[in-house]
Amino acid sequence: MSIAHPASVYLHRRQHLLQQVGDSVVVLATAPERQRNADAHYPYRFDSNFYYLTGFTEPEAVVVLDGRTGKSILFCRSKHEEREIWDGFRYGPAAAAEEFSFDEAHPIEELANQMPTYLADRPAIYYPLGQCANFDKQVFDWLDQVRSKARLGIQAPSQLHDLQPLLAEMRLFKDEHERTLLRQAARISAQAHRLAMQASRPGRYEYEIEAVLLHHFVASGARSPAYESIVASGKNACVLHYVSNRDRLRDGELLLIDAGCEYHGYAGDITRTFPINGRFTAAQRAVYDIVLASQQAAIAACQVGASWDTPANAALTILVQGLIDLGLLQGSVDSNIENESYKRFYMHRIGHWLGLDVHDVGAYKQQGVWRPLQAGMVTTIEPGLYIRAGDGVPAEFANIGIRIEDDVLITEQGHEVLTAEVPTDPVAIETLMATTKG
Repeated sequence: MSIAHPASVYLHRRQHLLQQVGDSVVVLATAPERQRNADAHYPYRFDSNFYYLTGFTEPEAVVVLDGRTGKSILFCRSKHEEREIWDGFRYGPAAAAEEFSFDEAHPIEELANQMPTYLADRPAIYYPLGQCANFDKQVFDWLDQVRSKARLGIQAPSQLHDLQPLLAEMRLFKDEHERTLLRQAARISAQAHRLAMQASRPGRYEYEIEAVLLHHFVASGARSPAYESIVASGKNACVLHYVSNRDRLRDGELLLIDAGCEYHGYAGDITRTFPINGRFTAAQRAVYDIVLASQQAAIAACQVGASWDTPANAALTILVQGLIDLGLLQGSVDSNIENESYKRFYMHRIGHWLGLDVHDVGAYKQQGVWRPLQAGMVTTIEPGLYIRAGDGVPAEFANIGIRIEDDVLITEQGHEVLTAEVPTDPVAIETLMATTKG
């Protein structure tokens, strides 16, 4: 599936941001290239905010939005025949301006000389305050240059504003283009999880299953995972961020996979837990059914107008009751929630915003109150239970770790589970695994 860069989408976002800053100036740089070791670099990944406003994926680029004129200006690398022979295609300023609907584009080397002009007699500058010390220094240098012209009657901006909250609020609500990309990221991720289920069997290694995931990501046009894949078998599933992925899969244990691809910058994020041999034991199924019921209740609570914590509370009530039913907690549901005794087995929240970053930007509270869910928001729903061996834990439940995670788009009609293609029903999982591959 190929998705063209819709320049009009990025232009609309820049115009919307300009409406919010008045006569001020916005300055935003993309991410730098990162050296891995010696002459090798990490695969380049643009800054999410920069990409959101521009669609431009090359390094060494800065966008300037001029609130007074309404212009958007790109500074980027010039065309360079020799560097393109070594490193590949560059747009150059002229082609970039045309392709991405900028009013102007200039070589990145001209940024330092032109910025004082853009800042002259403007009330404020918006940029990612404190995000990068080097860029902070650049901004202060530009301001000093403008201040040096005070006797000519030129005033420097008197206010510095953090750009990030404005962009976070914009990015929280996904437009139709973003929803298309998120659906495709979810689809590729879900297909990879299905293949991983079918490839899992006793005797294989966690990294072999990781390879199944990565192969499908890349083969589907998603060159990178959205985050480091978790392929955690047995007791490893009780480690929330286990990424070693080096142990052997053992008969009778569970495998927890938390993995998703990045497609055109947008993240998929799925967790499934299933039996390595294709059949749940009675104890595994008992715990799994509790987690699945809690997830289903949380997803059902994802409705316009519900507060952010409504799905979390729906899931928590079921998880705590389940732990009591299993004999792992004593007392009432309310008392266990109040004293947080459940955190021995469930120590994280229900989910997080999802978008250009797997833990995407956007406030969860407004003025200290959990914000209501609104159409266009995308959140993960991912309850879990992690029962480490220890005092008071029956042997049949020891080292069972289960998490079930889906990506949910809030819609006017309720919600859309973007990742529904990979099953959560335990019988459906066992049926799928009976058809092994790889």
